[in-house]
Amino acid sequence: MNILILHRVPYPRIEYHRGIDHDLHDVTYLGQQSAIDTLPSGLRCKKVIRSGLACASDEALQWLAQFPQRFDRIISMSEYELLDAARLREALSVEGASLETVNLSRNKLEMKKAVQARQIRVPNFMSLARYLALHGRVPWRGATVLKPHSGASSNDVSIYQQPARTFDEINHKINDLSLSIEDFQVEEFISGPIRHFDGLMLNGKIITMLSSEYIGTCLDYMEHGHPLGSWHLDTTLEMQAWVAAVLQAVQIRNGAFHLEAIMGGGEPVFLEVANRVGGADVVATYELATGIHLPSHELRIHIEGLPDVANFVEMQPTLGFGWFVFPGHTHTPRMYRGLTGAENFRASPLVVQWSELQPGALLTEHVTYSAFEAPLAGIVKTARPHLTQAWIKSLFAQVSLA
Repeated sequence: MNILILHRVPYPRIEYHRGIDHDLHDVTYLGQQSAIDTLPSGLRCKKVIRSGLACASDEALQWLAQFPQRFDRIISMSEYELLDAARLREALSVEGASLETVNLSRNKLEMKKAVQARQIRVPNFMSLARYLALHGRVPWRGATVLKPHSGASSNDVSIYQQPARTFDEINHKINDLSLSIEDFQVEEFISGPIRHFDGLMLNGKIITMLSSEYIGTCLDYMEHGHPLGSWHLDTTLEMQAWVAAVLQAVQIRNGAFHLEAIMGGGEPVFLEVANRVGGADVVATYELATGIHLPSHELRIHIEGLPDVANFVEMQPTLGFGWFVFPGHTHTPRMYRGLTGAENFRASPLVVQWSELQPGALLTEHVTYSAFEAPLAGIVKTARPHLTQAWIKSLFAQVSLA
């Protein structure tokens, strides 16, 4: 096959060679220089550098206008270029998920409408344009969340706790930052622990899945510099049925999924879903618990289908794994000076992986969950899931950047 990869996620986070036989297939990686630089030097492939001045699909079409060729598959493993891959597939008549379908797992307004239509609970929500037209009169009490309808990693998300002041504060944020009203939505804030569900879909069926619960939130990580972690927990039959119903509602039929829900009053409230693998060390802990490397099997699904499906269904995961990551983008000064309170944790026999920057390394200014960019990231394994949760909470309480 002739395969085009819209290459944005650093190669070590996907390890494309594990899912694509580069000697059997002709693979072209199209990406900006920084992404292309992460490709292994000995990998048999074609590299095409794009400027990044326009979106990936536009620059791919410009390149193809100069160098016409036919592709059998067009794939993106990045949240930010899934729509670009869909646009290219439609423009070039290549099989795969349609633009309309991909939009359901990218646009938070559309995905919540689809889920709500299946009688699955979602937060009250509306477009920002409608909210402004109603002068902030919303059918809920309490806090309101403002977020981009197609964003990721909690970028540009903010929570407003005072209902009487929310309309004015949102207006000020939109005007002060010159944000596009059409790109945002508002929704009811629901309190509770946030769970994420990760796995693979094949022809509309879940073939493998793990349930996890966050320690901390992506918003606190991004905005306040608090660490973030997650631990695996048991998946009940009821929860798996709920996940399956959501995935059916948003028409995710093939590939990886990363689904988040707020446990409000003990029941799941749909938050958002993506047709991709989760970030941070979701992939690494998934493989440790199940032996399944999600990106590799997602690539095989997209390219040639997946063998040994029965083995996936029968597999029992080893619970007790969890991951943690400390942010550096909010820390000043920009130079990493080490950790305080980390000695006992660093030497713990429960640590599976401990990735720490060298003192003197520069901290990234952008938000990242990557182990090779964050000041501290790691994986832990205990005998039982709740012990993992307790260990990570203790780590967060006692360790900080110097």
